[in-house]
Amino acid sequence: METLPDPTLYTVRAVIILDQDGDRLVAKYYDCTFPSLLEQREFEKKIFHRTQRSESEVILVDGVTALCQRSSDVMCYIIGGPDENELMLLSALTCLCESLCHILRKQMDRNLLLENMDTVFLILDEIIDMGVILECESQQVIQRLSFKTVSEQAFGFVLFDYITGTNEQKERQTSSAGVID
Repeated sequence: METLPDPTLYTVRAVIILDQDGDRLVAKYYDCTFPSLLEQREFEKKIFHRTQRSESEVILVDGVTALCQRSSDVMCYIIGGPDENELMLLSALTCLCESLCHILRKQMDRNLLLENMDTVFLILDEIIDMGVILECESQQVIQRLSFKTVSEQAFGFVLFDYITGTNEQKERQTSSAGVID
């Protein structure tokens, strides 16, 4: 009788964002497949050169599955094991790219990513935690991070007003100012 493998969560080994020259902008490795910085850099160069020459979004390199999405002058990669579900990896990669584009309000490019590195890592942490894919819907990520447009009141101030009763005091003052005794 054949035994089925134990079920596992969808796992990611790394997320990498490179610029148009193949230089690292963002890299987060979740396991020890590439333990040293030298091995990581060699791997990044290898996947960059392989994806530059082909139109394929999915490649096998050094025993791992690498998926790639291009946007402006950056290339986003998500790395999984050789037996990992490519559709789940693609969903996580698409979620990352869509979330970044929405939050940055433009086509993501090298300069925008470098200027907003804290936001990039927040988004990445919302999607993947310790290599486990938590979210694949960009709208959920955006809502969770509570990014508001400039015209909307910031959540922290609304919460502060609610706790301190400041907003109620303002409303009473404006309503009593309009009443003539």
